[in-house]
Amino acid sequence: MATVARTGIEGGRLWLALGVAVTAMVAIILAMDSGVEGVRLAVRATARTSFALFLTAFTASSLVQLWPGTMTRWILRNRRWFGLGFAWSHFLHLLMILWLFGNYAGQVPAPPMATIAGGSLAYVFIAAMAATSFDGAVRWMGPKNWQRLHKVGVWYVWIVFMTSYGKRAMTMPEYILPVILLIIAAGLRFAWKHARATA
Repeated sequence: MATVARTGIEGGRLWLALGVAVTAMVAIILAMDSGVEGVRLAVRATARTSFALFLTAFTASSLVQLWPGTMTRWILRNRRWFGLGFAWSHFLHLLMILWLFGNYAGQVPAPPMATIAGGSLAYVFIAAMAATSFDGAVRWMGPKNWQRLHKVGVWYVWIVFMTSYGKRAMTMPEYILPVILLIIAAGLRFAWKHARATA
């Protein structure tokens, strides 16, 4: 990411670079194996890119306030585009899930209804936040309503990630690190708010 910052990639060009990279990753995985295991790998891979992009956007304000510097200021300037990159990555994640259960329903267990309902609501929030990630939306909705939508939306997505990874971490140690990162990310946001309130 530091290399990207030094090259001066900003705004829409950054979003395009992120979108192309994630799309190419999925295409390569499916070109190597378009069967059930390949699609499963694509589901996991897009979940991880979505997680990384979400955490970057989620912590952007906190990082620049707590550790101001060239890198953190670049992340904050491009928070919108990291968020849109997350939305695209998670859209591909949804396509891979639909492909998996649409074509290999007999080979993979169906998710619980609670998971489907919670995930569907997350996608509603992601779509709403992506659609309102532009200056015109702030004027149309009003700053307070815009802030409410994005605040509730990002925290709901955080809860979905925490719930999903938290359950897996109980039996699969590789999910412990994502849980720790989610806790740190939330802690950074609370620390930033506390520092701002006491300033």
